[in-house]
Amino acid sequence: MKTKTTKKRGGGAGAPPGDDYFALVRRFPLRPIRSREEYDQAAQLLIELRTRENREGLRAGESDYTDMLGRMVREYDEEHSSLLKELRAKGKPSPLELLKMLMEEHQMNTIGLGKLLGSGSGQASLILNGKRELSKANIRTLAEYFKISPAALL
Repeated sequence: MKTKTTKKRGGGAGAPPGDDYFALVRRFPLRPIRSREEYDQAAQLLIELRTRENREGLRAGESDYTDMLGRMVREYDEEHSSLLKELRAKGKPSPLELLKMLMEEHQMNTIGLGKLLGSGSGQASLILNGKRELSKANIRTLAEYFKISPAALL
C-alpha cells in the first residue's frame, strides 16, 4: 500500500523557519510593542492568524510566529490595560469573569452581548450563566470588539 506524504514548510522542532514565517516577520516584526498603533496592528494580525488557524490550520512557521505575537500582545495588554492591572492584583480571572467585567466597563447588557455574538440574548444568557462555553468564533468577535488579546478569553 502506497502512502502519500506531504512536506511541511518550516519543518519540525529544530528546523529553520520557512518562508511563511519570514513573510509574517516582514509584515509585522517580532519586537516589543511600543505604541497603541503597533498594538492595534499586532492585534488585528493575531485575529487574522487565529481565524485562519481555526479554519484551515497554519504551517509550522506561521504557528510559531502566531505564538510569539500572542505573547507580545498579551504583554502589552498586561502593561497598559488598567482593567487587566486591576485583575492581576486580584489574581487571574476566568474567561467568564473577564467577559462580565468587560461588559460592565462597556455598559453592555445580555441583549447587547447577544447582538454582538449574533446568537441572541438566550444564548448570551447561557454563556453568562456558565451553561455554555465561549466558542472560538465568540472569542475572536469579543477580542476584536473589546480590543484585547484572544488569549485573555481562553
